Amino acid sequence: MSSNKISGAEIVLRSLQDLGVEVIFGYPGGAVLPIYDEIFKQDKIKHVLVRHEQAAVHAAEGYARSTGKPGVVLVTSGPGATNAVTGLTDAMMDSIPVICLTGQVPVHLIGSDAFQEADTVGITRHCTKHNYLVKDVDELSRVIHEAFFVAGSGRPGPVVVDIPKDVQIDKSDVIHSGRVEHRSYRPQVKGDLERIEEAVKMIAAAKRPIFYTGGGLINSGPAACQLLRQFVQLTGAPITSTLMGLGAYPASDKQFLGMLGMHGTYEANMAMHDCDVMVCIGARFDDRVTGRLDAFAPKSKKIHVDIDRSSINKNVHVDVPIVGDAAHVLESMIKIWKSGVHRLDDTGLKEWWATIESWRARNCLKYKMRDDEIMPQYALERLYALTKDKNPYITTEVGQHQMWAAQYFGFDDPNHWMTSGGLGTMGYGFPAAIGVQMAHPDALVIDIAGEASIQMNIQEMATAMQYDLPVKLFILNNEYMGMVRQWQQLNHGSRYSHSYSESLPDFVKLAEAYGAHGIVCDKPGDLDDAIQEMLDVNKPVIFDCRVSKLANCFPMVPSGAAHNEMILPDDEEFEEYEGGAALV
Repeated sequence: MSSNKISGAEIVLRSLQDLGVEVIFGYPGGAVLPIYDEIFKQDKIKHVLVRHEQAAVHAAEGYARSTGKPGVVLVTSGPGATNAVTGLTDAMMDSIPVICLTGQVPVHLIGSDAFQEADTVGITRHCTKHNYLVKDVDELSRVIHEAFFVAGSGRPGPVVVDIPKDVQIDKSDVIHSGRVEHRSYRPQVKGDLERIEEAVKMIAAAKRPIFYTGGGLINSGPAACQLLRQFVQLTGAPITSTLMGLGAYPASDKQFLGMLGMHGTYEANMAMHDCDVMVCIGARFDDRVTGRLDAFAPKSKKIHVDIDRSSINKNVHVDVPIVGDAAHVLESMIKIWKSGVHRLDDTGLKEWWATIESWRARNCLKYKMRDDEIMPQYALERLYALTKDKNPYITTEVGQHQMWAAQYFGFDDPNHWMTSGGLGTMGYGFPAAIGVQMAHPDALVIDIAGEASIQMNIQEMATAMQYDLPVKLFILNNEYMGMVRQWQQLNHGSRYSHSYSESLPDFVKLAEAYGAHGIVCDKPGDLDDAIQEMLDVNKPVIFDCRVSKLANCFPMVPSGAAHNEMILPDDEEFEEYEGGAALV
């Protein structure tokens, strides 16, 4: 503790410096001006001025997801805090560690409907892992340190620290340093050894095993991903991944079946349905994965490894629940596997792989090429082919383009894929890309977008320009809210109610208005050269890729169907027309 008293605002900056914070994403306002004044006086922490508070949180998410470090946000009271709620909910759903510092009216005005007052703690209670209202400057340093512990430990998530303006001005000599743990929050890291041994025996006895993995592996860190690769290769079993878990296991490996779920691969969903032992690690049996619950992997025994006890048996009953961190549990599994005589039955495993290869032979991601227009799948295949050697960081908006990106990009490393999974937030990708680029200034960062989603936070182009962040916006422009239109086509008699993107801007002129670089391409033969132009430009780029308007995203598990009841591109009950497919 220091003997010299300093202001609460200075305590905030000292605490952040002590915690290793390098970047803050924020937007100033009256209730946080004392903190902004302290930011002005120092040069250890860089502040990135966004153009909307929602974007600040998404940028912090991108920063956190690509580095494994908590992202930090600073916004003012009232509308500043309420604008951040969408980003906080997104981070909560996807387990992203974010610290959001919000200004608040002075303590004596709380509850008086003062100017720009909002009940930030009440509003964010259900969309944060934890939140604080600091009414005493002597508590401020401890709370900030504790907030970082809560956000980053166990199952990560967003934490709000609401700081009244008078607390920022008041002075104190109570300053903490180092790790400060929460008094009652003690996440279980090591799994129960008896349960782990039971799980290993169950895996070894399986005839048709499968690993089902999620974003929890990436949150656990690089060690967990390396241990996963080791264990999967030891067993020889197939592995699939949720949308959030892509990159935890190399997509290029022959044991990887691709993404599972509503728009997952045929082989992944069929293997999940027909397996006899399912090993779920760091995933939560989301409805987009399970389909109709009463038909989900009906003949399988299920092992579930998760650090969040509340996720166990929440959606699907499992046979062997293991609460613990993925890295610790996998390490124990590998030791037990190697120390005994555990191995899968060669004959059974060979037959299982033969069945899987027959499903793979369906080539569920095939599509019909056209000479006169760019198919969106082709656009992403070419983007991947021309960038994969650069190991790019990919963010996405939300919609068809997001699913196509998950299908056609292959991620061999964790922390290179940033997307909004649980909340499905349009407008996520561009600010997330800004956060990624801040963390990795020399890397290639691409936001794969739709022409509708990109307009949700297009104002962040000013942020990208201000900080010389050469992010690339690759827009699959089909002039529709594509996924909405697809559902309207398949489920609502092709009545495209308000899903057509009328009055679109000229994206090239829009880029130029910000001082960025604009590209438009509408011919397959010009695509490679246009992509190369995008890569060669060392500044923000908006790439308007004009694609087939009515192309649909398949495979697809229809709403209410079982996860093995998939619509495939070549199903006889569909006929192709105008680049899409319609029920006959």
